[in-house]
Amino acid sequence: MTEDEHRIMRFESRWWRLAGSKDTAIRAELDLAPTRYYQLLHQLIARPDVHAAYPVLVNRLRRRTTRRPARPAVGTFNLD
Repeated sequence: MTEDEHRIMRFESRWWRLAGSKDTAIRAELDLAPTRYYQLLHQLIARPDVHAAYPVLVNRLRRRTTRRPARPAVGTFNLD
């Protein structure tokens, strides 16, 4: 894992302790757009080496992503 990848995982393990919104903290601490952060995070939790380094965090994140159903976009209509 690179140092940037470790920074993302360490941030994800403690972001809830920070004041303010998570998006603001992502920009301030990691200098990433929140969308890019989540793309990288989802790629990381799929990797075995990341799981080996952060097993509890990766398992929690994997559970969270498999539990959450996709939400429809705001303003869309179901035409079926």
